[in-house]
Amino acid sequence: MNGILPLWKERGMTSHDCVFKLRKILRTKKVGHTGTLDPGVEGVLPICIGQATRIAEYLTDAGKVYEAIISIGRTTTTEDAEGETVAQDQTTKSFSREQLLEVLATLTGVIEQTPPMFSAVKVNGKRLYEYARKGETVERPTRQVTIYALELLDEIEQYEGQEITFPVRIACSKGTYIRTLAVQIGEALGYPAHMKELVRTASGTFTRDNCFTLAQVAELMDAEQAATCILPVEYALADYPYIEITAANEKEIFNGQVLPADALLKSHDKIVFGINGKAVAVYQAHPTKDGLMKPHKMFPTIE
Repeated sequence: MNGILPLWKERGMTSHDCVFKLRKILRTKKVGHTGTLDPGVEGVLPICIGQATRIAEYLTDAGKVYEAIISIGRTTTTEDAEGETVAQDQTTKSFSREQLLEVLATLTGVIEQTPPMFSAVKVNGKRLYEYARKGETVERPTRQVTIYALELLDEIEQYEGQEITFPVRIACSKGTYIRTLAVQIGEALGYPAHMKELVRTASGTFTRDNCFTLAQVAELMDAEQAATCILPVEYALADYPYIEITAANEKEIFNGQVLPADALLKSHDKIVFGINGKAVAVYQAHPTKDGLMKPHKMFPTIE
């Protein structure tokens, strides 16, 4: 069993919970997820099975799309609705749609974020949430992330009230914390804020429409139809150019040899070599030898 299962992770479960349950359902140990989704978040979580686990990093690195409810008026320890209140502004607030759109525009593009203390980022070999649970605070590295699009989903012209909420859709790079983005939106408006709700609607090429729940996967497995919910590894490689292996280079590629760089690597960071549409190797430019390329991933036995 090799391929990618587009799973719809339900609220209340960790990504590891999903992997644990799928190992039992699919009766295989080689199962891995492609990026942590917090227990309070539901959404698209591609799962790699068998040899597809070799390309899990490609899926982890892919862009994501989220839909969130931002709440203005209170910030929390976790930057979402689960945490304890840190600061609260109970005054009646008022700002226009135009003001909000201007704020969203300033947070679109390459921005800097400091990961929240309740996150899985490692500092000095420990996860930040390990420090946070002990009440400790450590210096956190600021990182750059890219917000490709930040879209307001309602049609309200004037926002007023003690607590103001509004829905947004965010297309972003890996490593983006939507919780932190919610706080940043609030800061730009001049108020404390947190992320009230979050759904991941897309991860790379995988969307909500082609996802299966754990219950659906179990039903298909019982009906001996599990293959209908597992996509081939090539689905995750669709963004890279594909080249059919020929008799002239078959031996070298199957042996994972360094080869003269293909011209396609001038415009793409990776290319896929395969037979009859089935991926055999992913090549990238050699990091130290100009004009050459080397394999980054090999999976010659996927069928």
